[in-house]
Amino acid sequence: MKRMHFAKGLVVSAIALVLGAVTPAQSQMDEITVAYFLEWPMPFQYAKVNGTYDEEMGLAVKWVSFDTGTAMSAAMASGDVHIAVSQGVPPFVVATSAGQDIQAVDVAVSYSDNDNCVVAEGLEIDASSAMELEGKKVAVPLGTAAHYGFLSQMAHFGVDITTMDIVDQAPAEGAASLAQGDVDMVCGWGAALRRMLDYGNVLLTGAEKEELGILVFDVTSAPAGFVAENPEVVAKFLKVTADANAQWNSGDNAHMLEVIAQDAGMDAETTLTTMNTFSFPSIEDQLSERWLGGAAQTFMKGVADIFVDAGSIDSALNSYEDAVNIGPLTTASEM
Repeated sequence: MKRMHFAKGLVVSAIALVLGAVTPAQSQMDEITVAYFLEWPMPFQYAKVNGTYDEEMGLAVKWVSFDTGTAMSAAMASGDVHIAVSQGVPPFVVATSAGQDIQAVDVAVSYSDNDNCVVAEGLEIDASSAMELEGKKVAVPLGTAAHYGFLSQMAHFGVDITTMDIVDQAPAEGAASLAQGDVDMVCGWGAALRRMLDYGNVLLTGAEKEELGILVFDVTSAPAGFVAENPEVVAKFLKVTADANAQWNSGDNAHMLEVIAQDAGMDAETTLTTMNTFSFPSIEDQLSERWLGGAAQTFMKGVADIFVDAGSIDSALNSYEDAVNIGPLTTASEM
């Protein structure tokens, strides 16, 4: 187990950023590689399993699973991945702040209730006694949405994170550490979060976090060079994703559930429980001011500033406008 205190530049080193890597783009493509998460069920997986992406895009799509959004950033930087589905905004912001030229091309999912920090039940610490977390050991997947949520909640409660022993662990590993009594608090998402809740409690609910402006959403991201050279490929990918989302959102989705569950490595009941905490915005909503029309870029700046204040990155960009590219999504809306 790798143990560390929160230190300046830690997140950037953790993602092993490969600046200046060859952009994974070609003038004539016959295959692309797409990153996604297991145990993170989403409508796109129905289209994935049925080969809809390959059919509609006219090329082969190779799918590769990852544990964290920081690993997705590194894979895009090295040229191993062309598109990343459901990358958390915090790891995306960490990468762009460090100079990696990747862009958000859609809002993949919003999930305030499916990403949180859990305090070991034996401590009997809740929102009214959160200051007692000072000096405690915490497992956090650094540079992720869970990391941002951890920093934001600790700032809200006034907890001094420099007193804490912070362990960099992926959610599944963190859940195991909490179960074994090796940490006092752990942060994560998805199936791992559900396992964490068997051994502790959250300090704030999803609704309470949203009231404080602690949003939790993921984007579909891609290297800027790839998007520029293959705008039609990206647009078609987003169109297939949007169609799957619309089918799920319609409520006529019983036939989708088992397929998604199997692809996610989950049972149907757990998959439905998880997806009921998710929101999949339509293309129209994504292009609105609430999301990629302006609010998302402002939110990214806020995330970056919090990371700077916490000492996890050296500096933030002046603006994250260029980190969002609505061109492919706009084209998808016209398909």
